[in-house]
Amino acid sequence: MDSLLGLINTVIQLYVWCLIISAILSWLVAFNVVNTQNRIIFTVGDFLYRITEPALRRIRQFLPSFGGIDLSPIVLILLLFFVRSLLNEYWPR
Repeated sequence: MDSLLGLINTVIQLYVWCLIISAILSWLVAFNVVNTQNRIIFTVGDFLYRITEPALRRIRQFLPSFGGIDLSPIVLILLLFFVRSLLNEYWPR
């Protein structure tokens, strides 16, 4: 059962990294540091959008509007850390 817990922890950690990279990439695109006309940038951005947006959309429904600041990735990362902590604490050994 410990290997399953390790797999779940790894998947959560990879998803957190995808959230961070997606947020950074969105800032770089917004400030015209990178151009989405580049096929690699577009592919990476599209992939990250498709795997992170469903979870972020649900969180955005409950968060109030803060203008141009999107706090949903931070909320999701904190929730994922909480779930990971609960799994590590209550997983049967």
